[in-house]
Amino acid sequence: MSTLFTLARIAVGLNLVLLAALGAVWARNYYRLRSKHTLGVLVFAALLFAENAFTLYFYLFDEVLSAWFATVVPDIAWQAMLLFHVLETLAVGFLTWVTLD
Repeated sequence: MSTLFTLARIAVGLNLVLLAALGAVWARNYYRLRSKHTLGVLVFAALLFAENAFTLYFYLFDEVLSAWFATVVPDIAWQAMLLFHVLETLAVGFLTWVTLD
């Protein structure tokens, strides 16, 4: 199995953890404040969480696509996909740090 594939799955899993933390904070804030801004960031976290959960499902559990991703996808494509996953992890990580500070 490709190292890049494994790194991509780790990045997506970390995104899910960070987005769950953000979603919990923003849901609590929305419950208290009822502001449009808080609702907006809560919906953003929920949609990004759904996108990452969908991605992780295909990377781990879908028999056809996970086998294809692990064996057929060329390294150059994995490098690009991994770059996007890592950039997203960095962005969500920074947003989590700012939110929890």
